Amino acid sequence: MTNKSPYAVIFSVPGTKIFCFSAAIARLPMSVGTLGIVLALNSVYNNWTIAGSMSAVYVLAASCVTPLYAYLFDKFGQYQVGRVVLLLQIIASLSFAISVFSHAPLASLYGLVIGMGLTQFAYGALVRTRWAAALAKFDNASLLNTAYAMESGIDEIIYILGPIIAGFLATTVHPLSPLLLPPLASGIGGTIFFLQKSTQPVYLRQVEVDTSHAQDVESFENSGKQSHAQNMELSNLKSKNTHSFNIFSSPVLLSILVVFLVFNISFDAFYVTITAVMKQSGMEQFLGLQLALFSVGSCIGAFIFGSKQLNRSLWAYIIIFLSLLTIGYFGFSITLNNLILLGVLEILVSFCVSPLFTVGNLIVKQHVPESFLTEGLSWVSTVNSIGVAIGASLAGRVIDMFGTQTAIMIPWISTALAIPLAVCGLLITKKIDGAK
Repeated sequence: MTNKSPYAVIFSVPGTKIFCFSAAIARLPMSVGTLGIVLALNSVYNNWTIAGSMSAVYVLAASCVTPLYAYLFDKFGQYQVGRVVLLLQIIASLSFAISVFSHAPLASLYGLVIGMGLTQFAYGALVRTRWAAALAKFDNASLLNTAYAMESGIDEIIYILGPIIAGFLATTVHPLSPLLLPPLASGIGGTIFFLQKSTQPVYLRQVEVDTSHAQDVESFENSGKQSHAQNMELSNLKSKNTHSFNIFSSPVLLSILVVFLVFNISFDAFYVTITAVMKQSGMEQFLGLQLALFSVGSCIGAFIFGSKQLNRSLWAYIIIFLSLLTIGYFGFSITLNNLILLGVLEILVSFCVSPLFTVGNLIVKQHVPESFLTEGLSWVSTVNSIGVAIGASLAGRVIDMFGTQTAIMIPWISTALAIPLAVCGLLITKKIDGAK
């Protein structure tokens, strides 16, 4: 076992291959959805502000309901909730796509894009919760780091493929065709994912865990019908008294959420800006490739980071990665007019992106009870989405008012602002740990 690659070890757990692969397919819309909206709406209205704001409205609507869906997943189960919401998601996505194809009025499109956003949930949180449950038997933190790093790497592969596919469809098939890919991918991947009932984490938050119900919990645990993972979940419920947990009562969790909110402004600010640059230069046929370069380095960084043992404070990694990214993003503003040099810099800079998200998810994992893990991880997705929405909307406005050279400054400024927030998170964590 010790001579095996950590990736070989995690995939030796039954059921992990299929839920990992299907979740990857189901997550493809996250890299195509917002970009597809921007490309489609700009094509119809020839206005970056409208395109960026429509994308932002979609992301904000999704971010509002993501924690609610996570709560329902934790309480009632992934299959029980997912099969219903997935159907609504497909219907809403197709309705929006058809309306855009029909050149529906702008006001109605805003209503439809809100409806589409309200059916979205975080597959990343669901699959990471499954990994936590599947690897619990190993009692090895490095394996969870490997799984989470790998999922971050898969996210980046999706972000590599998504823009390429969206750009290809928009330029060679039809400018509005990328809108059809999200319902197709989520329909196929989501259906397969939710049908994997054998790896579904137990959902026992409805079980009371106070002293007066201890006997009932003990009886349930010893019924002989529960798996090892279920008994571990019950043990966690009893020992941590998670029934009354409130994620907003944790200063550490709030700190990491604020850091990610500010930092994620950088992503779509860069995507929208580079999209405008390439369209202005008449090179929009290479848009997908240019956007994918940013994800190449991040993907490589994810798999390298996942094979390493963590030997320092998680917050220290956050601060280091944010500092390196700030320097790299500043380099984007210098190389914006040289797309080849910018592409090389994108690959180098993005080495830190996936490791940054991996460490952030591990911080959440450390401070959230097991029965609330999906909800905790989904809040990371939620603030990420809010940050992305702010970045898309802000970049679109700045491009129309001041041009791309000003808009490209948004990524490094937002990332730099996240550094002192991360330092505060480190100090808060040390204070709490010192008081224990």
